Amino acid sequence: MDDELIESDTLPLERKSRLPGTGFFYPDSLDEDRSEERAREAMEGAEAVVITDSDADGLGCIALIREAYDAALDPTPFEERRRAKLDGTDEEGEDEEDREDDRPESSVALLPSGPHSFEEDLGYVAEFLEEGTDVFVCDICPDAFEYIAEDLGAVVDRAGTVRWFDHHQWDEELAASVRDLGIDLVVGESDEECSTDVTLRSLDYDFGDRFHELAVVTRDHDLWLKEDERSDDLADFAYWTGGEEYAAIVGAHGVDLPPVAMEYVEERRVEKRLLIEKAVDRAVEHEVGDWSVGVTYGRCSQNEVADALREQGMDAAVVVKPSGSASIRGSDDFERCHEVAGRVNGGGHPKAAGCKPDVYDDMLDYGHHWTTEGATAKRVILRAFESVADEAAAENAADAAE
Repeated sequence: MDDELIESDTLPLERKSRLPGTGFFYPDSLDEDRSEERAREAMEGAEAVVITDSDADGLGCIALIREAYDAALDPTPFEERRRAKLDGTDEEGEDEEDREDDRPESSVALLPSGPHSFEEDLGYVAEFLEEGTDVFVCDICPDAFEYIAEDLGAVVDRAGTVRWFDHHQWDEELAASVRDLGIDLVVGESDEECSTDVTLRSLDYDFGDRFHELAVVTRDHDLWLKEDERSDDLADFAYWTGGEEYAAIVGAHGVDLPPVAMEYVEERRVEKRLLIEKAVDRAVEHEVGDWSVGVTYGRCSQNEVADALREQGMDAAVVVKPSGSASIRGSDDFERCHEVAGRVNGGGHPKAAGCKPDVYDDMLDYGHHWTTEGATAKRVILRAFESVADEAAAENAADAAE
């Protein structure tokens, strides 16, 4: 295949907004060996290993853990490299990840993960963890214990300690199964704390003011409070840069990002705003039960799109992505996002959740997805909304009858 067919940077914005990024077309199998090697190298000689979601909340957790272990990285090399990229003097060109042959190393290893890759990443830890190494899992809730039981047990057998900090919706049986292995699992209230909050209060360390402020501002974005504009800076920077760079810079500077980081964020936001406008323009309003649900499609920042749809009077927003996944965002009038997502191969929080409908059997299905702007995924998610609406109506009827 000609590389130009999947290189999205050269596409007109209208077409770019309808297609997934270049990485989507890169088969997982081609990256498996390198992913395994990266994990093995990261864990070699480490005193602690952190498996965490790669968003601002998850990366805030490793910044705290590294501070507690006196293992924070110097941000200067990252800032110098970012400046070189902005000025066009970096020979490697623009890249979200650190150079493979020149990455700073910390004694607290970072394994960026997420809901869809956690089982694989946990398997790497089970295989390569050195005896007595501490292990942390942050900002991740597994789909089911049975999928991770064997590897998690192997990790516990080899680790010094295993601690798990999260704030998602945990089933009581799942939490009990994890704790029965001897793991220190701390789950915060999903509508009150982010995982950075949970990590901050759970570690026996006297953190300075900048880390307390980091938790507050991270929470502002992760719980969709939107009271501090700096939380968008953190979220965007975490999304557009590598995990090591983010953790080093916020660990050193806190929430007030240095000028080079802010310049980079503002540069990337120009296109971001245009993609948001495309998605908002495509939105269609649906009445489901007592709720108004705005449904759209596009490669965009789902949070800002949801903001715009709420301003138009919608109680909930669904953003179907070209990659096949979807984000569901709520409001004070709709706090059942996790219930909707749970019916469509996903999960999350009452006001923010994600899913990936199981409707893609082959590339023809994806072709249909792109050319119809996610028509099948939209129908499946709207049916899930209808199911939740029926359940809510039954609950209201039962309450009225009492």
